[in-house]
Amino acid sequence: MALSVQIPDPPDQEAAAVLRRDGPVAVITLNRPRAMNAVNSAMSAAIGEALRELDEDPGLRVGVITGAGRAFCAGADLKELGAGRKVSAPEHPEWGFAGLVRHLVDKPLIAAVNGFALGGGTEIVLACDLAVISEEAQLGLPEVRRGLVAAAGGLLRLHQQIPPKIAAHAVMTGEPLSAATALRWGLVNEVVPAEQVMDAALDLAGRIAANAPLAVRASKRIMRRSAEFGSDWEPPVWDMNEAEFDKVRRSEDAVEGPRAFAEKRQPHWQGK
Repeated sequence: MALSVQIPDPPDQEAAAVLRRDGPVAVITLNRPRAMNAVNSAMSAAIGEALRELDEDPGLRVGVITGAGRAFCAGADLKELGAGRKVSAPEHPEWGFAGLVRHLVDKPLIAAVNGFALGGGTEIVLACDLAVISEEAQLGLPEVRRGLVAAAGGLLRLHQQIPPKIAAHAVMTGEPLSAATALRWGLVNEVVPAEQVMDAALDLAGRIAANAPLAVRASKRIMRRSAEFGSDWEPPVWDMNEAEFDKVRRSEDAVEGPRAFAEKRQPHWQGK
C-alpha cells in the first residue's frame, strides 16, 4: 500500500511537535528547527500526546516520527537543563525522554532520520521499531565525552539491537556511527539521500498499513514480550504466543484474509 507523498502544510509555529495524518499513517514532526529539535518539556508533552492519539485512534495504523528543518533531534535542550528546568512532559514523566522512550504503543513506529541525531536523537531511534536514515546523518551516544551516560534508553537498547561489542565500542568511545555502518549492523532498515527520507519512510509505513492491523499489533507485542520469558523453549513464552494468536484468530480480519486470497482480491481490513 504505497501512500501518496504530499508536501506537508507548514507546521504550527506554536507547537513543539505536530501530528499530520496521511491516510492510516500519523506523521509526527519535531518542530523546534531553530534549536535543532532539542527536546524541552513542551516537546515531550506534544510527542507524548501524539503517540497517545496514534495508539487510541483505530483509523491510524502506523506512526512516522521525523524532524523539521535540518536536524532529526539534537537531544535534550541543554539551555533548559542549565536553567534547572526539566525536559520531561510535566504531567506524564512516566513517558520518559521526549515523551517517547518509555511510552509504549502497540502500533509500529518508524524513525525518519532526516539529519543530526546523536545522543537523545539516537535514543529516540532506538525506541522506534524501524528506521530510515539520511546517508548524511550519523547516530551515536557521545555522553561519556561530556561526563554523562546515555540514560534515556541508549545503554538499555543499543547492545540489544546490534552486536554487543560494536555497541560497547560506540558507547565507551562516544564515537558516532555513520549511516552506512548503522545499516551494516542492522540498526536501521534503509539509507537514502536526505531528500528521499520521508518518501522512503512513508512507503515503508504504507506497506505495513496494508496488512491486517490486529495482526500487526499482536506481532509487535509477541516480539516485544518474548524477552520477558528467557528461553524460547519454555512453556510460558509459548502460552503467551498462543494467547495472542487466539485473539487474532477469532477476529473478523482472520476470516477476511483467507477469503480475499481465495477470491483473488485485496482484503478489506476492519481492525476487529
